[in-house]
Amino acid sequence: MSGTVYMIPVTLGDSDPEMTIPRGTREITLSLRLFAVEDIRSARRWLKRLDRTFPVDSTTFFPIGKHADPSNPFKILDSVSKGVDAGVMSEAGMPGLADPGNIIAAEAHRRGIRVIPLTGPSSVMLALVASGLNGQSFAFHGYLPVDKAGRKKAIKDLERCSSGGQTQIFMETPFRNAKMVEEILSVCMPATRLCIAADITLSGEEIRTMSVAEWRKQVPVLDKRPAIFMILA
Repeated sequence: MSGTVYMIPVTLGDSDPEMTIPRGTREITLSLRLFAVEDIRSARRWLKRLDRTFPVDSTTFFPIGKHADPSNPFKILDSVSKGVDAGVMSEAGMPGLADPGNIIAAEAHRRGIRVIPLTGPSSVMLALVASGLNGQSFAFHGYLPVDKAGRKKAIKDLERCSSGGQTQIFMETPFRNAKMVEEILSVCMPATRLCIAADITLSGEEIRTMSVAEWRKQVPVLDKRPAIFMILA
């Protein structure tokens, strides 16, 4: 009988795990000895944060993502097919959202292996429910193009899509936040609503929704804080 693949949430930063990770999620995570992870070092640190006695040295980790061996998802699922349970972890938040964990889930479904999402924080969902924007129709686009022209075009396209009432959600690498804010405010129409959700679940959490015209009067200083952006025309 096959094992199970668990999609394991991780805190959004250095917040206390007990504040956002339910006991059941922690218990299942600590019962596993096979993981697919974005980064092995951060995964080992996370497991030690959950339990200082966790045996990381006798646990198997398979890195997944751009620079990892593309055969790793198949290797880990070969073990799951033989009855071993495995966990998939992102560096922060839920695996599979702006994260390569979906590769494992997709292959697991192809093989008929059960995939169970565990309860925990998702910056995308938490930002949306606090934004006041349309939570019944929305689209998440992950990261926009890095080049200036491509990013501006993407923002214009998303604003156009949002004019039909669908909230458009996207994110940026923290060190490029200032450029992202600058371009949203220069490209979008004054009446378009913009939500910026920064440091979600952390002590400096700030989630605000205003019109672009209002944001232009008080441009936020995000520095390198992790943030989610949402627009609705």
